[in-house]
Amino acid sequence: MWKLSRMPIILALVASALGLIFAGFSTYDYIQHLDRQLHAVHCSFTPGLAEATDTENACRTAMYSVYGALFRGTWWGGVPVSLFALGVYVFFAAFAVAMLVGGANVSKRAYQFLGFSSLGPLLVSVIMAFIAAVRLGVFCKTCVGLYVASALLAAAGIWGMVQLRKLSFLDAFSTSPPTSPAGGPPPPSPSPPHEPVRPMPPGNPGAIVLWLASLGLGVPAIIYVNALPDFRPLLASCGTIPQPKSKALVSLATTSPKRDMIIVADPLCPTCKGLHERLKGEGAMENINASLVLMPLDSTCNWMLDRSLHPGSCILSKAVICADPRSRDALEWMYRNQEELASLGKAGDSLLRARLRTHFGEAIDTCIDAKQTAVRLNNILQYAVTNELPVSTPQLYLGDLRICDEDSDLGLRFTLAQLAPEVLP
Repeated sequence: MWKLSRMPIILALVASALGLIFAGFSTYDYIQHLDRQLHAVHCSFTPGLAEATDTENACRTAMYSVYGALFRGTWWGGVPVSLFALGVYVFFAAFAVAMLVGGANVSKRAYQFLGFSSLGPLLVSVIMAFIAAVRLGVFCKTCVGLYVASALLAAAGIWGMVQLRKLSFLDAFSTSPPTSPAGGPPPPSPSPPHEPVRPMPPGNPGAIVLWLASLGLGVPAIIYVNALPDFRPLLASCGTIPQPKSKALVSLATTSPKRDMIIVADPLCPTCKGLHERLKGEGAMENINASLVLMPLDSTCNWMLDRSLHPGSCILSKAVICADPRSRDALEWMYRNQEELASLGKAGDSLLRARLRTHFGEAIDTCIDAKQTAVRLNNILQYAVTNELPVSTPQLYLGDLRICDEDSDLGLRFTLAQLAPEVLP
């Protein structure tokens, strides 16, 4: 019998260490936000070496998305997906070390278990990569690092399985009786150059796999949720809006409105886009009676600002008003093309207007320049002043209750489950 090479196990250990690094930093970033404050996020292929950033990036988008955690309706923020990845790679790292230490005492079943189980993280990575490409439209670098780690781990497992099959063939060949020429001495039997591999011991591999899966995945999650504080007393701590009703607000059409909700947004605000997508992703958007407070962070029309943060957002806000009663379609089109429109806004009004004419038709120019459009936008801004709304976006109000900013990102589903469960599917 022949000894299996240790190289696949070493590769599995390297892949597990790589997965631990990326999953560890992702989980750390997520846990940092449990104090309900904004923190920097690691978004690099070399986390720990490159500085974390507090600006908008693909990793923050993935973290805030509905796919960044499980059980968000049960616990504030839910259980981050990266925590499960952390448990998985801890297990595979320990398993690889055990196989290296075991040497010749490691059975064939261990190699087979590694080969089959290593495909699990790869399958999850393929699913998450598909979601990132199709749903989020961005790839976070730490997520890509986890994809690479899972691919290396699967390669190590398959490599070990291929070696196992080859050596099984060699074992069969070495035990077959040698043939010799007529009248000559019998040829020597091939001697194995290495120590033998032990055969499979008896046992129930299915039960072992289930036990290890529950240990690696369940225990970290149980410890995590038991350490979470109770955020429920804080959900209604950010004040109310004195006069929530106004005819000036823009209605966003939904299919089955059940609760009034006011959204303060700027068409060129990336975090506004993120909030809108979270409401849709949680299945809540169609169940709210949504009213839009347009808050363009553009001093061209917003007299509460002394400089423009989002040049061009005044024109886009007027275009949203002009699109009424299809304002939601217009706003979502602007969110989908936000980067392009932001670039055009910085380049000048003429280029931005040309893009709007291409999408909405020539009549959009006349409506944008109309007096009644400017008056309505001004009334919306006056509504913000009357209700003492902060000059910032996004903001979310459930009826007259302001949803705290931190409860509109990681804690959105939990907050809705507590305060407006009827809007969730």
